Amino acid sequence: MTGRGPDPAKDPRVVYADIIDLPYPRSAKHPPMSLYDRAAQFAPFAALSGYDEMVGEEARLTEKQIELGESDREQLNEELTRLAKALEEGRMPRCEITRFVPDERKEGGAYVTSREEIRRVDPAARQLILNRKEGYGGSWVTVDLDRILEIRFL
Repeated sequence: MTGRGPDPAKDPRVVYADIIDLPYPRSAKHPPMSLYDRAAQFAPFAALSGYDEMVGEEARLTEKQIELGESDREQLNEELTRLAKALEEGRMPRCEITRFVPDERKEGGAYVTSREEIRRVDPAARQLILNRKEGYGGSWVTVDLDRILEIRFL
């Protein structure tokens, strides 16, 4: 090297001068692939597959079940007594029930309020049997009395 600058024989602009400004060849048979599809080719090789789902699950909030105080338990028992009396009279009362539903994946759960027609009360199993079936076999939906926060007649 003589100090006059880079060697012209090694300069890429000189070496590839005959092809550097040629147009990019496009296929006549296949349309160009979108950037989204090109990126999707590499998705199976993601080093942290499942990470987004794990972060989403961890960020999902759950509540703890509220422990009822003495006065709240008395009020709930009064409503259950009223409910039992209505059932003895042959009626299926419609109620608004707020109950705790445990989360299937993590500790805690959520409070759900629904309007339901009550079929009967099972004191031995400590459950309300709703006048609604679900599942493959069509079994009656039950609510544990210990999970009920509030019952209101409609």
